[in-house]
Amino acid sequence: MTARRARSSRSLSAKTAELAFAVPQVVAHRLLRMANAGPHLSARDRKEFARMIAEKNSAFGESWNAMALQALQSHRAFAATLARAAWTPPSTRGNPAAHALAAQLHDAALAVLGKGLAPVHRRAVANAKRLARTRLR
Repeated sequence: MTARRARSSRSLSAKTAELAFAVPQVVAHRLLRMANAGPHLSARDRKEFARMIAEKNSAFGESWNAMALQALQSHRAFAATLARAAWTPPSTRGNPAAHALAAQLHDAALAVLGKGLAPVHRRAVANAKRLARTRLR
C-alpha cells in the first residue's frame, strides 16, 4: 500500500471514528431537549430544532455535490488510464497494469467517500462540541 493511500485511508478511518462518537452525543442531547420541552417549545428550542433541520439539508447537499465532483474527476482519470492501456502494445501489458488499475479504483473510492463524509463530519463534530457546552435547561 502506498503512503498516500494509507494516509487517506487512515484519515477516512479517523473521521469515521470521530463521527461515531459525535453523532450519539448530538442525538442524545437533542432528544433530551425534545423530551424536556414537551408540546410547548421555547424560543431557544425552536431555534435549535430549526438549525438542526437546516444543517442536515445543507450537509446532505454539500456531501452529494462533493461526491459527484470527485466521482467525475475519478472517472476522467480512470478513462485516461484505460485509454493509455488500450494503446499499449499487448506484449507490454500484464499484471502490473491490472494492479495499477485496481489501486486507482481503490483510491478513487476512498476519495469519493472522504469527500462525502467531510461535510457531515464537520457539522457533527462541531455540534457535539457546541452542545456539550450548552445546558439542557
